[in-house]
Amino acid sequence: MTIHTVGIDVGSGAVKCVLMSHGADGPTLLAHRASRIRKRDVSAVVDEVFGHVVHAVDIDQVDYIATTGEGEDIPFATGHFYGMTTHARGGLFLAPGATAVLDVGALHARAIRMDERGKVLNYKMTSQCASGSGQFLENIARYLGVSLAEVGPLSLSADKPEKVSGICAVLAETDVINMVSRGIATHDILRGIHESMANRFARLLRAARAEGTVFVSGGLSGDVGLIGSVRDALEKGRGKRGFAEVELATHPLGIHAGAIGAAIWGAFRHERLSLGAPAWTSRSAL
Repeated sequence: MTIHTVGIDVGSGAVKCVLMSHGADGPTLLAHRASRIRKRDVSAVVDEVFGHVVHAVDIDQVDYIATTGEGEDIPFATGHFYGMTTHARGGLFLAPGATAVLDVGALHARAIRMDERGKVLNYKMTSQCASGSGQFLENIARYLGVSLAEVGPLSLSADKPEKVSGICAVLAETDVINMVSRGIATHDILRGIHESMANRFARLLRAARAEGTVFVSGGLSGDVGLIGSVRDALEKGRGKRGFAEVELATHPLGIHAGAIGAAIWGAFRHERLSLGAPAWTSRSAL
């Protein structure tokens, strides 16, 4: 029997939602939607993306609505799952064989190491004030007068990256202001920021003891300049003590990894409930 689940990932900067079917051949992604929150009411954004995915495909019913991130209080949800658990499982769906996930969100980044089932084995994360987040990069892009879509390609075109403080966002933003006043080219500033962030992420992966294939999820997973800088940082660390062999994997739907993982875990929980097995509460994680 095929069942249908919805996964809703409420982040600090955007809401992501997916619709999935689960049958004999495993989970299949049917529809997806992401929408920036900006200054809008979060519940209105949730309603928008949920309405889009459930009406994108002709189905009889949704059997389970799973939330993650900051979506615990969505009134029509069936259950809630922890973000690290959902990003781990969503990363496995998008990159089979991955052994870790680098989740780069609006307020923080985290390195998550998991097993072949998506069970979290270890994790490390940045603090909210660190200069390694989507919100920080968005603030810099706004100051420089470029869109987020332009940031990655501009960074890749840099030939003289300018070093940026990696200690905290306030110091890094001060560095950028000084660079602009000195006439440093925008693409060199952006590359410097990416390299600073990438060094932090490489240290996160090292601390989490990640090895093998690392899938990049979250809002910055599509930033080609950042991905390039992370690959460079990992290459520089190759062979050094404490640095394992790591290969980055990306996917166009990387931003939806948390929602996908929630939908998959929702199907698992629905099956347990239908078999009469003891269920977790709506605020617990697998």
